[in-house]
Amino acid sequence: MLIQGTVTAPGDKSLTHRLLLLAGLASGRSRIRRGLTSLDARSTARVLRQLGVDVTPLRLHHDILVNSRGNRFRRPRGTLHCGNSGTTARLLLGLLAGHSFEAALTGDNSLRRRPMRRVTEPLSRMGARFEGRGQMPPERLPFAVRGGTLQSLEWLLPVSSAQIKSCLLLAGLVGEVSVALREPNGLSRDHTERLLGAFGYTVALGSDGWLRFRPTGQLGPFDLEVPGDISSGAFLVGAALLATGGALAITGVGLNPTRTGFLNVLQRMGAGITIHPGEPRMGEPVGDLVVRPGSLTGTTVTAAEIPSLIDEIPMLAVLASRASGTTTFHDVGELRVKESDRLGLLAENLRAVGATAVVEGNTLMVQGRRTPPGGPVRTAGDHRLAMAFGVLATVDGARVEVDDPGCAEVSFPGFGPTLRSILR
Repeated sequence: MLIQGTVTAPGDKSLTHRLLLLAGLASGRSRIRRGLTSLDARSTARVLRQLGVDVTPLRLHHDILVNSRGNRFRRPRGTLHCGNSGTTARLLLGLLAGHSFEAALTGDNSLRRRPMRRVTEPLSRMGARFEGRGQMPPERLPFAVRGGTLQSLEWLLPVSSAQIKSCLLLAGLVGEVSVALREPNGLSRDHTERLLGAFGYTVALGSDGWLRFRPTGQLGPFDLEVPGDISSGAFLVGAALLATGGALAITGVGLNPTRTGFLNVLQRMGAGITIHPGEPRMGEPVGDLVVRPGSLTGTTVTAAEIPSLIDEIPMLAVLASRASGTTTFHDVGELRVKESDRLGLLAENLRAVGATAVVEGNTLMVQGRRTPPGGPVRTAGDHRLAMAFGVLATVDGARVEVDDPGCAEVSFPGFGPTLRSILR
């Protein structure tokens, strides 16, 4: 299968969530250009509307307009349903912690299984109160949060996580209190820090590893263009690397260094990837990628690298199954609490299509092979598994059958047609 063409990745999912939430608190009208219109982004827009914010429908190739009447949300009517979006739920909890009303949150079956005490415990320390079933502060949705006057926080995160970090920074923003955070094993993506800095807030990473926030800025309406999502672009990169010839250009993609760890790993494996930097947008590095097919060699992905490529591990593991030698991923236990038990399903599906994959504790080892892959793939509704194995299905002679390719719509609207458009 040949690869050919020029393509743009969908708008960055992480940035779209954050811009929607900040626009909801910035009095006036904000415009978000090239924002993501996926199911997850629609979950954030939906809960904002329940909180009194006017958000236009999220439609492909249309700007998103957000009209906020002030710097506070309105008490919602009914339960805030966050769908499948952990980002929506966790970041929203940080903002609601500074509001003096009660709001109930829930999500779909997958989201209701994901751990929440990572954010509810520090938010409780800041002054938020929670009501739900079982132990308090609660571990699983559904539950209610009642915010109010918050106090400063100093917190060592249990894992390096942009969602936990962003939740607590946003609590500091709306509560107008200082926050100090430290991540234990490498820096997670820093979009929230960059955005808050652009609005005049003090967000500084010290030499001691502590990130310190002070409420020195002020939100205002904005007009911004969202870069392409590097995590979605990773699947297009993967398709190009598995092709038999040609080249693919991916334009206008975000190149934030806390998100591009997978490019470093692939280049170490021998991938032909050329990066052309462009003009930054809202403090975010942006550029173009040119990818050419080629042989890959197995490598070791260290624990320190994981925070910068956590969402790309499914695609990296699929590529490792086509590389020579063994690729080892260390400290990937966090994948067990994603949209699915992503680690277990990833290994199970690799074996189902004929690859050798072993999980030992929090380590994943994948042995490459050259025979065409074939077999059924069970996604459990996990969009990244669906896309990674959808890419594997493009290998010449492959007989890979993905059970739910449509779940890719969670993060990459039109993934199937986009993939087919670059293959010849």
